[in-house]
Amino acid sequence: MIFNITEKIRYIGVDDTSLDLFESQYIVPNGISYNSYLIMDEKIAIMDTVDLRKSEEWWSNLNTALEGRTPDYLVVQHMEPDHAGNIAVAMEKFPALKVVASARAIQMLPQFFEHTDFEGRTIAVKEGDTLNLGTHTLQFFMAPMVHWPEVMVTYDQTDNVVFSADGFGKFGALTHEEDWACEARRYYFNICGKYGAQVQALLKKLATLDVACICPLHGPVLTENLGYYIGLYDTWSKYEVETEGIFIAYASIHGGTAEAAHKMAKILREKGAPKVSVADLSRDDMAEAVEDAFRMGKLIVAAASYDADVFPPMHDFLHHLKLKAYQKRRVGIIENGSWTPCAARVMTTMLEQMKEIEIVQPVVTIRSRMKQTDLPTMEALADAMLA
Repeated sequence: MIFNITEKIRYIGVDDTSLDLFESQYIVPNGISYNSYLIMDEKIAIMDTVDLRKSEEWWSNLNTALEGRTPDYLVVQHMEPDHAGNIAVAMEKFPALKVVASARAIQMLPQFFEHTDFEGRTIAVKEGDTLNLGTHTLQFFMAPMVHWPEVMVTYDQTDNVVFSADGFGKFGALTHEEDWACEARRYYFNICGKYGAQVQALLKKLATLDVACICPLHGPVLTENLGYYIGLYDTWSKYEVETEGIFIAYASIHGGTAEAAHKMAKILREKGAPKVSVADLSRDDMAEAVEDAFRMGKLIVAAASYDADVFPPMHDFLHHLKLKAYQKRRVGIIENGSWTPCAARVMTTMLEQMKEIEIVQPVVTIRSRMKQTDLPTMEALADAMLA
């Protein structure tokens, strides 16, 4: 796929619609794009490469867009293989090509490309450095841990374009039209979610620039209503509530806990909860469950006891939340146990390891199957969650 972003900036990225799991863990039903760009000036700069899975298509796009010319620079903003996969081949094909990257990225190059000689062919840039291409001047800003330590973003001072690395990216191929926020949110919290402070630092840098266009490494080029996208990133990276509501995540073995979770959802709706969403952690997409937990201000976890611990899908979910720095939320607990209920104890311990988490009382304990005698406690928890 080739198209012009500005007069001299071209998109040369590719869609990957046959990938089943991004980073071997995230379901991508609508595929994903590997974005790469080309700046055609007196000097020519390639802005990142793509995953080896799509090398042939990318090389075809690059050669077509070059129109017989030879690139001078390869700007590497991120060393993850889905963007850096073709660096070694590019260095071989274009002997005069120089890699422009952060010092940390240049240190990483031999880790990925053991047999490529980079001696004398790299330019390490630091915060605020510029590179003149002719009529275009590129300025570099370091963005460590968004979401690797070597990441930088590039600002084209001429066309006011930000090449934002993984920032503002989303799941989904470009050929699949869909709402940006849903898959961008799932992408953000599962890829960058842990690094809210670092994202905030990057947003402060972007706020000093006149930005007309954002070119991420995944997802569509953003050219309109940039305040909307930046505003969502600001909310997400501050761990603030995006949607008022309650997310119920349950892990049920034989259906008893599932019944209790859905009953709680019904109670909350009847009491006027603005939004209630329910997920089965054994079957639903874990990445979407993580997304919903961050999106809403309140969470109820419901799980069966298992081997003197908690049913593994719930343990996995809470572990994911901890990894992604889940915080600033109110959480209710429902446990189930046939002889010695222990799920609440384990879930509480895991939640207490997270920042600014309020455990809402009372904890609901179900014995095997929900009964009429359990309803008053469930009503009390619903009232407390809505308070």
